[in-house]
Parts: sequence; structure tokens; C-alpha cells
Amino acid sequence: MPPKKEAFPAEGSAIPDFDLESDSGERLTPADFAGRWLVLYFYPKDNTPGCTREAQDFTKAAARLKKLGAEVVGVSRDSTKSHCGFKEKIGIGFRLLSDPDLKVHRAFGAWGKKVMYGKEVEGVIRSTFLVGPEGKLLKAWRSVKVDGHVEKVLAALQELRA
Repeated sequence: MPPKKEAFPAEGSAIPDFDLESDSGERLTPADFAGRWLVLYFYPKDNTPGCTREAQDFTKAAARLKKLGAEVVGVSRDSTKSHCGFKEKIGIGFRLLSDPDLKVHRAFGAWGKKVMYGKEVEGVIRSTFLVGPEGKLLKAWRSVKVDGHVEKVLAALQELRA
């Protein structure tokens, strides 16, 4: 019998519930974003090259995203202390959430088997989810390549808002 395939949120379905601590010490849940667009992205690790570029790209696009009514939130398994240092070091302009037990990563399908340097390993699958004002997942990007990704998110948001 083949291994059971895990169920991840499908486009059009409600996003998984979560309750995570942010870099400012507040706890955030999906209810905190009700009535607003949310760009929720999962990344492997603070202060690494790809994750730094991705955070910088989202920070550069923050004004355009805000104009479209969207808020960006990054999620990794790093501690809130690590997030604070990362934000300060590169000037990140949005909140970062800590998911140390990977519960939310798993619920969104942002943790699992992947190939790294030719070997299969288990780890964070860089992913972005565009959530509509009603809390439904409207677009998902899995196994994200950083370069050009934020532009794809902006284009999808503009299209969905049209």
C-alpha cells in the first residue's frame, strides 16, 4: 500500500487555525487578519542568504501590498528573539511569527521531505499562501524559488482583487 498522502489546505478552503507568537510578543491567530488580505509565507531560517533576500523583497514590496490591502507575515521555527535580531539587522517591515514545534508548518504543508544537494531530507518547504479577507486560501506557492517570487504574489493579488 502506498504511503498516505497528507492533506494540505486546498485553494478555496479555509486556512488551518493557528496561534503563534510574533516578534513583538503578541500572539496572532487567523481572526487577527479577518477582513484583510494576508500574505503568509514560510521560510527556513533567519539570517540565511535566501531567507534574507526573500524578507528584503517582501519589505521592498510592502507599500504596494499595503495599497492592495494586504499584510505580509513571515513564519519560521526560529525563536522570537532570533526574529527580532533578523528584523533589526536587515530592516524587515512586517511581523515574523515563531512556530518552534512546526505544528503550523505541517498544517500548511510547509514541512516535509525535499531534495537538498541531491539528498532527500526533511525540512521547511519554502511556501507562500495568499489568504482572502474571508480567511480562505486563494493561492498557494509551494517549493518557492526566491528570485521573482514577490512579483508573482503581487500579480496574483492584483488579479484576484480585480
